[in-house]
Amino acid sequence: MRMPVLRENRHKMKLNRIIFHILIFSVMFMGTAVIHGCGPSDNAGNCCAQKVEEDTTAGENMAASEKSSAVVTFIELGSSSCVPCRMMQPVMNSIEKRYGPRVKIIFQDVMTPEGRPLALKFGIRAIPTQVFLDSEGNEFFRHVGFFPEKEIDKILGRKGLNQ
Repeated sequence: MRMPVLRENRHKMKLNRIIFHILIFSVMFMGTAVIHGCGPSDNAGNCCAQKVEEDTTAGENMAASEKSSAVVTFIELGSSSCVPCRMMQPVMNSIEKRYGPRVKIIFQDVMTPEGRPLALKFGIRAIPTQVFLDSEGNEFFRHVGFFPEKEIDKILGRKGLNQ
């Protein structure tokens, strides 16, 4: 016996929704694995735990270099293949020219093996992410996405930095 057309369409729509949700969750999981550097050859349970242990020492080395004579350290966590990240390059260059040694600017491509430790250390979920640290290396502001230069000037002004 054939089901009515309406009921058949409902079943197809329900199946399509289930497939859609499976795809969305798969993409979300794969994105997390890429940030953590897990690959298909890694053991499912051990990959990220091992990476975090390895990355902790890299994060400590970065913390030591973050404490410098600069009043503010501006860390841009992004990727060279990300359009908003590339749009931030002229902004960072302008900030560097205008503020000089008072603002230390660091760009880190988090999609590379060298950049993954910082992605884990700062717990980023999207790129670009801008992290601002004081002279002691303590985070005082964070922004996700393209960050206009005038808004960065306001953040730096809060720390007593004027152009």
